[in-house]
Order: sequence, then C-alpha cells, then structure tokens
Amino acid sequence: MKKAIILLSLLLAFALVCAACAGAGGDKAASTEPAPTSSEAAVTDAPAQKATVSLGLLKGPTGMGAAELLSRNAEDAARNTYNLTLAAAPDQIQAGPISGELDIAAVPTNVAAVLHAKTEGKVQILAVNTLGVLYIMTNTGDIGSVADLAGRTILSAGQGTTTEYVLNYLLEQNGVTDATVEYASEHAEVLTKATAGDYDVVLLPEPFVTQMKAADAGFETAIDLTAEWKALGNGALTMGCVAVRTAFAAENPDAVDAFLQDYAESIDFVTANTAEAAAMIEQFDIAKAAIAAKALPNCNITLLTGEEMKTDVSAYLSVLAAANPQSVGGAVPADDFYYIAE
Repeated sequence: MKKAIILLSLLLAFALVCAACAGAGGDKAASTEPAPTSSEAAVTDAPAQKATVSLGLLKGPTGMGAAELLSRNAEDAARNTYNLTLAAAPDQIQAGPISGELDIAAVPTNVAAVLHAKTEGKVQILAVNTLGVLYIMTNTGDIGSVADLAGRTILSAGQGTTTEYVLNYLLEQNGVTDATVEYASEHAEVLTKATAGDYDVVLLPEPFVTQMKAADAGFETAIDLTAEWKALGNGALTMGCVAVRTAFAAENPDAVDAFLQDYAESIDFVTANTAEAAAMIEQFDIAKAAIAAKALPNCNITLLTGEEMKTDVSAYLSVLAAANPQSVGGAVPADDFYYIAE
C-alpha cells in the first residue's frame, strides 16, 4: 500500500512537470513543423497590388507607341492596370486631366502647357512621346530644302495651330519671305485637292503622308520639318507628349515610374517590330495596320523625359509663344510644368 502511494505521487509530479513545460513553450512547442525560411515566407506573401491608371490616348502617331503596352495590359502583364480612353482628336481628351477622369493623357505639347496654365499647375508634362510628323510633299521634283519654297504656293491644314507656327518659323529662319501658304479645313481636304491637281506642294503629317503616296504616286516627301527644326539648333521638335495630373504624380510616384517603364518598353517594341506592331495598332483601333506599317518609320515615336525633355520642350514652346502666346497658355511655362522624378 505504501509503495502504491509513493508510485502514484511520482506519476502526479511527472504530469505536473510536463504540463509546465508545455505552458512555457506556448504554441511553438505544440508544432512539430520547422519554421519557414525567409525565402519560403516571401513566396507565400501576397503579391503587391497593381496601381490602376486611367490612360487617355489619341488615334494616329501619338497613340501608336503604346500599342504593345495595351497588348500587355490586355493580358494583365503590364506593371499597372490601365483603363483606356481612346479619342480621335485632342479636344475629346484634354478635359480628362482637368476633371480627374484621366490620370495620364496623350495630348499635343502646347495643349499640355495650356492645361497647366488653365488649372494653375494641376497638370504637368510627363514625357515627350512624338516628335514632329510634318512633311512637305511635292510632285514637281525640284524641292529639296526650305529655301526651295521661295515663291511657291503651299497647301496645308491647321491654320492658327502649331502647324502654322512651325512652318512660318522655318520659312522665316531660312529667309523665305515670298512663299504663299493657303489653308484647307482639314488634312483630308489637302489630300483631295492635291490628287485633283489643284496644288503641287502640300504640307501633311503622317499618316496622311502615307495616304498621299498611295493616292498619287507622283507625290514624294521633299522636306522633313523635324530635321529642319533640329538643324536650326532647337533640339527635338517636341510636338506630342503625355501629360499627368500633378496630384496623381505626387501621390503615386511608383505608378508613374511603372508607366514610364511600360511605355518605354512599348516604344522600343513598336519601333523595332513594325509588322507585329502594326497588327497591334489596328487591334486597338489606333490606325489601320496597312497604313501603320508604312507610316511608322516616319512617325518619330520617342520617349524623352527629365532634363532633356525640359530643354527641348522649352525651346519649342518659346517659338510658339512668340507666334501666339495663347497657344501655350499665355506664356512659356515655368519649371513646375515639368515632371522630373527625384
């Protein structure tokens, strides 16, 4: 009996010790699974959520560079998620950054300056995406420089726009004072009148240059206005850009940086893979593939950011401001117009 009592006491004591050890170890003692390594823990972490960006693009050259970005976006393979608005003309899209419906929008560079002034700095220029796409075409075969336009009559569209201001500047800088410029209501009218034989010298942008050649093989490109602009020491002819809402850029710098990376990769692809890019361009209703394939080499699609953008855009807007201050919002914008990542 005494031995039984002693044995029972020992068993009770052992049970109490085990319970104490289990309590001290907490949940760790209850698990026999090894702790995950840091790499294993990273694999199980939820992926970072993509930013959603409302993106406005224009049909034609200023939208072509984004075709591969849009293709990746459709497959959820872009860095951001882009909600696309596609417009046929700048005036259909420029209200978006003001109202907040668009975070980033492709617009003519001078329109970005006007929006910046109109909103007191609530819109900035993010990057230049298209240089000049303006070309003098002729079927006479005797024009090879701006100086050769002396005494000639040129048909163009875009009176009272940057097209007129750039052409007049180039004529003036090359000493041409006796050229006559007549204006049609739109580029399609220029093409129609030229093919009808009414004019033998015209100014057209891409993709109308490509359409002109298809409509009348006698017309050829004689002068590249972008090359003539650069020859005067003005840097790049920065006619097209992407603008960003200032508040969006300040609050979402990572999303803006991701967009610029996506856009840069898209432009590299589009400029290096014409046929495949042309198919994408038609897929997203930016332009017909047959026209895009021929026009792309002359669309001067690019991506200029930072200080390079600022230098070239400032020179361009200065010329426009001299011709018509209201074309840039009243005056050449100050430094806060330019989005430059820190």
